[in-house]
Amino acid sequence: MLDIKFIRANPDKVKEAIKLKNIELDLDHLLELDSQVRQLKQKLDDLRAQKNKASDEIKRGGDKQAIVADMKKVDQESDAVLRSLKEVEPQLNSLMYKTPTIPSPDTPRGKDESDNKVISVWGEPTKFDFQPKDHMQLGKDLDIIDFKQGVKVSGYRGYYLKNQAVMLQMGFLMYALQKAIKRGFSPMLPPTLVREFALKGSGYFKDESYNPEVDEIYKIANDEKLADGSTKKEDKFLVGTAEPSILAYYADQILDKKTLPLKICGFSQCYRSEIGSYGRDTKGIYRVHEFMKMELVAIAEANVEQSEKLHQELIGISKELHEDLGLPYRQIQMCTGDLTVGKYKQYDLEAWIPSRDGYGETGSASNFLDWQARRLKVRYKDDDGKTKNVYMLNDTALPSPRILIAILENYQQADGSVKIPQVLVPYVGFEEISSKK
Repeated sequence: MLDIKFIRANPDKVKEAIKLKNIELDLDHLLELDSQVRQLKQKLDDLRAQKNKASDEIKRGGDKQAIVADMKKVDQESDAVLRSLKEVEPQLNSLMYKTPTIPSPDTPRGKDESDNKVISVWGEPTKFDFQPKDHMQLGKDLDIIDFKQGVKVSGYRGYYLKNQAVMLQMGFLMYALQKAIKRGFSPMLPPTLVREFALKGSGYFKDESYNPEVDEIYKIANDEKLADGSTKKEDKFLVGTAEPSILAYYADQILDKKTLPLKICGFSQCYRSEIGSYGRDTKGIYRVHEFMKMELVAIAEANVEQSEKLHQELIGISKELHEDLGLPYRQIQMCTGDLTVGKYKQYDLEAWIPSRDGYGETGSASNFLDWQARRLKVRYKDDDGKTKNVYMLNDTALPSPRILIAILENYQQADGSVKIPQVLVPYVGFEEISSKK
């Protein structure tokens, strides 16, 4: 969410961002509602001032009966203003939640993902002197992935990881966790079941509240039993990444500037309904409802230059992890038309996946500036004692299913076995996965 003062002072810049990000938002209407809200609040203040003045007059011996009669009219007018405010202010808040962060100057201008820019490429696409298998066939032949039973038990996009695949997945996630810790990130296992404000504040709802038609989030409808035996009716949600849980940890706090930047690496189970991806990538584990992920989060001072350096640090760790695993990849910078509302800048990493004969997304690093912090009310005091919103950034260190796909398919051998990347051997305890037949 942008600062309303910034919007008032820079309507042309905000309109340009709305256009660049292909957002349906009437900024003139937003400003009109803002004006109405300010007028209504000023009217309320004036009416309260009248009531205070009337109370003082009564204390000074004024005509109480006449003053009370006048104040009844003031109360009626106040009630009418409050009703108007309750009608107009939610409309303004809804539009405020849709108001975008201004994209960085170096973000490529474009309409959609076709205009995204390749920044760098590492490694060459894997070549085979035999007919390679996809990860689905490898999973079946090596008895390490079971899709049939996964669908039976979990439903559409369900799967089981078995045997060596379990150790391989846990191995590369633990490798990523330890690398992040060595780089100064504090480890955290955040909750994956969260209250609404965590997702609303971090921007995982398309609007001000949850909409099952567009938000790729699982809602838990159960009532909650409290310690005293009473029932609490409150919606809870399953997170799609550790980011919202970690950011919400600092909600409503004023942080010590000396602690910034905060760097956290979060490991979590992730859940995504994928309703916006109906019919896409339906085979295998490329796009699933449930997986594991290592997420990097940074919380920094309100300084664009420092946040840019942190952004490069985050994406740099992900690039290094891909290189450690020997996975060819490319780095993409998202264009304005492919940036979501709150993002200032975004990079994606895409690993080479032989069965796709192309690259597939394996990570994303985003800089939101203060867009999330303003929603979550995470602030700090600068050297002059002024309270400011922090800047927030995040990055996918490694997501489990697509990295597993990339390793299985790029490291497969002619005899049907799969070699283990050398850096992972100490973590998994074996050097290859071979058929038990």
